[in-house]
Amino acid sequence: MCPNCRAFVTISDRVCPYCGVQLGPRAIDMRASQFAASLLPRANLTAIIIIAINVAFFLAELGVSYKMTGGVNIPGQVGVLFGAKYAQLIYAGQWWRLLTAGFLHGGFLHIAMNAWALWVLVTEVEQFYGTARLFVAYIFSTFTGFFCSLLWSPGSLSLGASAACFGMFGIMLAMGVRQRSDPLTQAVRAHYGSWLILGLVMSFIPGVDLAAHVGGFIGGFIVGLIAGLPGLPNSPREMFWKTAAGIAIAITLYAFLRDFLFYPVLLRQLNAG
Repeated sequence: MCPNCRAFVTISDRVCPYCGVQLGPRAIDMRASQFAASLLPRANLTAIIIIAINVAFFLAELGVSYKMTGGVNIPGQVGVLFGAKYAQLIYAGQWWRLLTAGFLHGGFLHIAMNAWALWVLVTEVEQFYGTARLFVAYIFSTFTGFFCSLLWSPGSLSLGASAACFGMFGIMLAMGVRQRSDPLTQAVRAHYGSWLILGLVMSFIPGVDLAAHVGGFIGGFIVGLIAGLPGLPNSPREMFWKTAAGIAIAITLYAFLRDFLFYPVLLRQLNAG
């Protein structure tokens, strides 16, 4: 029920279709006081699907690694085979690595940490922004993250979903900028601001790609500033973001198709070398 006009609305409505009052953030007002302690929110289907995709690619990496080396440690060449950020190949035309790299991981601890972060962040972002904006932010921040990594540290091999995780930080903090006076968004800003600082500090650990984290944050922040929170269902603005999400997903699928088609070529080159 809408708290303003008392009309009946569905649980998926972000804005009351009768009076136009924002419903998305208000739906979790009751736990706003516990926001900072909310480390394990109820994961939704979207978060589970995204994590499952990342885990599936990790298992495939493990399988190839075991076949190549007889162990479960993932060597760099397997990351390159699966589409990690590798400057030499990107400059040779394999632009898709700026997207595929965000779904690959280099070890058990790496996938475990990013899966936990995605479990938390994807759910929170979708509660506020809806599924369409979530997908746009996730994919765009993956691209901006590894693009910044390419410019900042072209000599390093890089992969992982942490660029998208920092994109989730970015889009949530953008909400705090757009709606400064809302008490709930102030809580959001404080919560995600503290986690962003912690994440950046951890980014200085040797082997962690700081540039990808910074670039991912920038990408998510840009999407949040442009998109804002959801409006009336099926309005031109909402249809635009649904279309943008569809385009982003289609580009990502195409990137994986290109990577899949190039896989046997690169494998033969590695074996020949």
